[in-house]
Amino acid sequence: MSIYNYVTFGSMVLMTFLILIQTRGASLGAGLGGAGDVNTTRRGTDKTIFQLTIVTGLVFGLSLILDVVAK
Repeated sequence: MSIYNYVTFGSMVLMTFLILIQTRGASLGAGLGGAGDVNTTRRGTDKTIFQLTIVTGLVFGLSLILDVVAK
């Protein structure tokens, strides 16, 4: 296995964890178009977790592309 496989797997696990711990306080109805307070700003740890999720997603995608190019 190449290093890209380990990076891909690690970033996948971390990204899944970060997505699952994000809480927005919105119920299923708000996610499907129901009324809710959707226009809120992210602050503190919520913003940090959101930014880490984006970075982890970029690392995941980049590691997949590099793995394909390296083969």
